[in-house]
Amino acid sequence: MSPSRTVRLVATAGILLTAALTASPAAAQADTPAASVRSRGCGTPTDLTPGASTARSLTVDGVRRDYLVHLPASYDPDRALPLVLSFHGHGRTSDYQERLTGMNALDAVVVYPQGVTGTDGKSAWEGAPYSADVDDIAFTEALIDRAEDQLCVNARRVYVSGKSNGGGFAGVVACRLADRIAASAVVSGAFYPQSGACEPARPVPVLDFHGQADTTIPYEGNPAKGLPALPDWLAGWADRDGCADRPRETRVEDNVVRQRWTHCDSGSALEHYRITDGGHVWPSTVPNEDSATPTTIDATPLIWAFFTKHPLPVG
Repeated sequence: MSPSRTVRLVATAGILLTAALTASPAAAQADTPAASVRSRGCGTPTDLTPGASTARSLTVDGVRRDYLVHLPASYDPDRALPLVLSFHGHGRTSDYQERLTGMNALDAVVVYPQGVTGTDGKSAWEGAPYSADVDDIAFTEALIDRAEDQLCVNARRVYVSGKSNGGGFAGVVACRLADRIAASAVVSGAFYPQSGACEPARPVPVLDFHGQADTTIPYEGNPAKGLPALPDWLAGWADRDGCADRPRETRVEDNVVRQRWTHCDSGSALEHYRITDGGHVWPSTVPNEDSATPTTIDATPLIWAFFTKHPLPVG
């Protein structure tokens, strides 16, 4: 794909996403006083440019860690915004994840962390058999701390999302940092057993997307690699969140079924989009970095609508 065509596609996706967010009643809930806890950085000038993405780095356990941070054009150091961390897939980059998701259109501070090169020579996140011997949970906490110290973010609206290995890691973050993140969204998640036991400190809202035609991370799992079938992984979260055993199903498109679990504890939630013909891609109704073939749903606005409904509980 040529650079000029990529720019046009990303611009088109941004326009569609902005329209979807503007039309969504949930988006208006993100800054209500009852759901806002202003971070330490509120009222402090920043050297970051609103409307642009800036490369930054920090050191965690003696290792330099890189990331991109994007401020919306409307950024105001006196208005607390949600913070969204978006983790790329195995072998990808923070820049790729930024282009893929279109999350720069969100009315949020968006951070795209960069994974460290793993044992197979490709970038990866903790919890995979090929990941480097680094503490990505500590890196995630350091990113949240830095954003809260230097920018005006809403400490009750810190969210994580990711694709493939990055999606699996967004699940690990939900397991281990439930006291800091409000909700997690996963696309084509790779849930390896190396990530360890999942024992969140509270019920965590989780949104998941997965294609039944995914040959990279099969929907029915891969026992040889220890990857669970998606229904089993979802059942685990239903149990952790205290939800009903069986979800309610709605066909939202000819090839997409949405599952929603009810009666979850403490205002939590669990939702899953099963895409019959979906491959290992970030769902988008326009071509994106993953695929030139559009899908019938857009993951990013659905993720944002889910996030805006779920602030971190008080206390």
